[in-house]
Amino acid sequence: MAAEPGGRMAGKRVLLTGASGIGAAAAARLRGEGAEVFVADKDPERIAALCGALPGVVGAAGDLGDEDFARAAVEEALVTLGGLDVLVNVAGLSGRRFGDGPVHLASAEGWDAVMWNNLRSTFLVCRYGIEPLLRQRRGAIVNTGSVLAYAPAAEHFATHAYAASKGAIHALTRSMAASYAADGIRVNAVAPGLIATRMSERAQADPEVLAYLRERQPLTGAPGAPDDVAGAISYLASDEASFVTGVILEVSGGWSVAR
Repeated sequence: MAAEPGGRMAGKRVLLTGASGIGAAAAARLRGEGAEVFVADKDPERIAALCGALPGVVGAAGDLGDEDFARAAVEEALVTLGGLDVLVNVAGLSGRRFGDGPVHLASAEGWDAVMWNNLRSTFLVCRYGIEPLLRQRRGAIVNTGSVLAYAPAAEHFATHAYAASKGAIHALTRSMAASYAADGIRVNAVAPGLIATRMSERAQADPEVLAYLRERQPLTGAPGAPDDVAGAISYLASDEASFVTGVILEVSGGWSVAR
C-alpha cells in the first residue's frame, strides 16, 4: 500500500512491534495514511513478508523481550526514519502452547513466556522509545491490552498469565500517561476482543466459542477483523487524538457491555 500524501499520519515516524495479525493490519493502515513505518518482530520471515507487501516499510527481526535487541531496534528505527513520533506496541502471544491456563494448571514456564513476550517487550520498547519523544517534547504511544484483563470469560478463555500481562499493560499505560502528559506525550491502549488472527485460530475453529461470540460480541456476533483494531490504533496515534491520553479503548463488538 502506497502512502497517502495528505493522510492523517502524514509525516509521522512510527516504530511498530508485531508483523502479523493486528500488527500487520496496523502497519498497512498507518503506511496508507502517510506514516513512515519501521516494524520489529521476532520472526524474520514475517518481517520479510510484511516489508515485501508494503513498499516503504522497513524492519528488523529479533526478540523484543531481550533488552539489547529492544534498544537496538529503537536505535535502528531512529536512524532509518530520521526520528520517532509514535510507538505502537502490538507484538505478543497467547501463551497457551507454553503452558498458560487457569492458575492451578498453568506452569511457571508459561507464565514467564507470556510476561516476557507481552509485558517485558512492551516495557522495553517504551523504555528506550520514549527517550526521543522526551527530547522533542511530543509524541504518542499506543499499547495493546485485552478485554480479558477486566472482563473475563472463564469457560472459554481461562489463560490467566495472558490476562495478567494485559492488565499490567493497561496499568503501565495509564501510569505513563499521568507521568508524561506534561512532556507532550500521549499514552493510550487498545483492548481488543476476539479478533480473527492466527493467534485466535483455536477459538475461531470451536463451534462453542463462535456461539458464545453471538452473545459476547453482539455488534457482529463474530470475531472482529484486524483492521478494526488498526483503525483504533491509527486514531490514537494521530493528531486527531491530540487531547486524549490515559485511555483504554475497547475494540470488541460490545464484549464488556454484553454481560
